[in-house]
Amino acid sequence: MSQEYPSALFERAVAEFSKLPGIGRKTATRLVLHLLRQPESEVESFAGAIVRLKKEVKYCRHCHGISDTEVCPICASPVRDHSVICVVENIQDIMAVENTMQFKGVYHVLGGVISPMDGVSPGDLQIASLVERVAQGDVKEVILALSPTMEGDTTNFYIFRKLADYDVKLSVIARGISVGDELEYTDEVTLGRSIVNRTPFTGKSF
Repeated sequence: MSQEYPSALFERAVAEFSKLPGIGRKTATRLVLHLLRQPESEVESFAGAIVRLKKEVKYCRHCHGISDTEVCPICASPVRDHSVICVVENIQDIMAVENTMQFKGVYHVLGGVISPMDGVSPGDLQIASLVERVAQGDVKEVILALSPTMEGDTTNFYIFRKLADYDVKLSVIARGISVGDELEYTDEVTLGRSIVNRTPFTGKSF
């Protein structure tokens, strides 16, 4: 136990919270102190929710988004346009696009973008399953809604090449989003307009 903490159990809890993205030791300490002040039943409920999340959450077998069932509510919905697929980098991006209330199609989560510097290759992403969905012949349009970064553009071009032989329209979200911005942090109005005003993707640089 270090001199900084009077309890080894407290120190361990702080260390675990510090592993979360964006959580430093000071914030982790405040969170642990907050939990200590709560009734035991509430802390047990909190811990139980995290354990159930890890054990029971599923990934949709169609879009690879998170779900409580084998097929997520969006992919299972009869009112969504299943002929239009919006390709996003991660699950947070689905939430961001859904918040705009401008998109009525379905999604496909890649699980990242191509980034040789970070050791991420096309085989590490859900690109093959996207091609399989398009190959079934029911998809009319694929919207590439990746963040406007070098890695995002590289991934867009790779997907463009993989889908070149299929009769499907490829479009990219309008560049109302500044180059280098992450999609999940874009305001809803800008993101919504970028979806609505999407443009054909030709595989050429912007």
